[in-house]
Amino acid sequence: MTNKEKNRVAIVGAQWGDEGKGKVVDLYSLSADLIVRFQGGNNAGHTLVVGGKKTVLHLIPSGVLHKGKTCLIANGVVFDPKVFFEETTALEEAKVFQTTASDSIKVSERAHVILPYHRDLDRLREEHASKQKAQIGTTVRGIGPAYEDKVSRRGIQVIDLIHTESLKEKLARAIEEKNNLFKNFYNHPEIDLEATYHYCLEMGKRLKPFVADVRQTLELAIQGGKKVLFEGAQGTLLDIDHGTYPYVTSSNTIIGGALTGCGVGPRAVSEVIGICKAYTTRVGKGPFPTEIEESDPQTAKKIRDIGAEYGATTGRPRRVGWLDLVALKYAKELSGLTGIALMKADVLDGMETIQICTSYSLNGEKRNTPPALASELEKVVPVYQNLSGWPKYDSTKIKSKSDLPKQLIDFIELIEKFIEVPVVLLSIGPDRAQTLEIKNPF
Repeated sequence: MTNKEKNRVAIVGAQWGDEGKGKVVDLYSLSADLIVRFQGGNNAGHTLVVGGKKTVLHLIPSGVLHKGKTCLIANGVVFDPKVFFEETTALEEAKVFQTTASDSIKVSERAHVILPYHRDLDRLREEHASKQKAQIGTTVRGIGPAYEDKVSRRGIQVIDLIHTESLKEKLARAIEEKNNLFKNFYNHPEIDLEATYHYCLEMGKRLKPFVADVRQTLELAIQGGKKVLFEGAQGTLLDIDHGTYPYVTSSNTIIGGALTGCGVGPRAVSEVIGICKAYTTRVGKGPFPTEIEESDPQTAKKIRDIGAEYGATTGRPRRVGWLDLVALKYAKELSGLTGIALMKADVLDGMETIQICTSYSLNGEKRNTPPALASELEKVVPVYQNLSGWPKYDSTKIKSKSDLPKQLIDFIELIEKFIEVPVVLLSIGPDRAQTLEIKNPF
């Protein structure tokens, strides 16, 4: 592999999301020329702490905080223009941009648009499902309904908001079925076509300076040897095909999603870094083998409080459990991980004993991979290895891996041996500076 081919790194979540991708993207953006978001929508929330100041971004790549970087929102993203302009306005007020926001951020003309009726439908479904105690636990941001319209060929793309010749006709077709559903099933007011049409026209006028052929932009950058960082959202176990279905998101969160979500070939990515915490969390419904909310609520609360484990998008408290190496190895296999970024190790500082799951037991039989059925995954019993915890330490004195407490080094090496992938980055505190870079993938 030439140096030119080593310049392209993808970041994927290796658990159920909320792993700390924002911090890693922020750090690796220093080495990149372009940062591209390839799937999901504003159901993702990347929380960054830089110099003690917290910034939360839901749609725009977190690399935007670095001057001189180009941030791309690719075709695989479902794009909410309302949220987009809320974020650009906040960034402008924070004086993040050297010139204009549209000089730094480009949006794919092929990305599908989240419209107000998508959000309404998402909310109505969750409310209806909650009455039957069958809700999925979505963020109610309209993500799923927007992806549904995309697949059913009733979606509205960003380009439709710019070239509006057939926009009203497309909207009418997209709305027709939904109004039937709204009126006759949910007993909800119908969607106003005219109001939606004028909303789209307004958004299109504002969006025009941002819209680009992102695929071609990436292709030219790759040909020119530019350094590209592909930024994923959510996590492997929420992948629509390979996650804990139906408690999943509506897109492919694994490395394959980067290729289709940007329109690039497999050789466009040279390194794939999986982000995982030193423990595990999950938001919303669904199976979670190593969860300790009931078995050890005191430890769960301690981890949640120290780790600030509340959703950046929803504010919901995250469910907490021990690190699951079975699930992490599964993530490694699905995306061909070449490195692990281990986050929030500091949250476990000072614990006497730490548990780590190395296999499952299902109906008395050993399992080394997650079962496909969510109902079976609910029944698995995690098999733990107990490790000695590590003492609290001064993160300012950590300059290399050898400076870490021996117990933490043992913890890291167990992970590396089990999944056969090196830990290339270790987060030992919430701030950007509290990060130990063992190897830069660029």
